[in-house]
Amino acid sequence: MARYIAIVTSPRFLVVDLERQLLPGSFEHAVHHLFDHEFDLSHFDTRYCND
Repeated sequence: MARYIAIVTSPRFLVVDLERQLLPGSFEHAVHHLFDHEFDLSHFDTRYCND
């Protein structure tokens, strides 16, 4: 007779803090800084509205 493994279906949410995971000096940190501080992304606000 087959023995099946019980699958846990309860959600497990992990807190992700992007500022702590991006290491200063890495490419990902540079891209994050550019998009947050240097680029003007306001023209996307009219099309993409997150209510």
